[in-house]
Amino acid sequence: MDDADDIYMRSWTGTVIGPNNSVHEGRIYTVKLYCDKDYPERPPTVRFHSRINMHCVNQETGVVEPKHFPLLAQWRREHTMETILTELRREMASGHNRKIQQPPEGSTF
Repeated sequence: MDDADDIYMRSWTGTVIGPNNSVHEGRIYTVKLYCDKDYPERPPTVRFHSRINMHCVNQETGVVEPKHFPLLAQWRREHTMETILTELRREMASGHNRKIQQPPEGSTF
């Protein structure tokens, strides 16, 4: 949780460790998740704090774009924040993302 004063527990920080056998291997990525009042009926907003090049991530803002990330596009209330982080890691290892050149480690949006 990001803010101890947030009594609705809407703002969270997650961590994704880059998958083996990819350009992400060994990297640690910080992800911000924001759950508005409609969560869990609607997905949280997901934004990378760590700079990353992935097909589903807006390169200006770091926001994971639902239209390019099926889990968010086809959200079900059974999904959890853990599910989102796991699927992001799986997406990093996918054929179209595992070899894309990455920004310098430690850079942020």
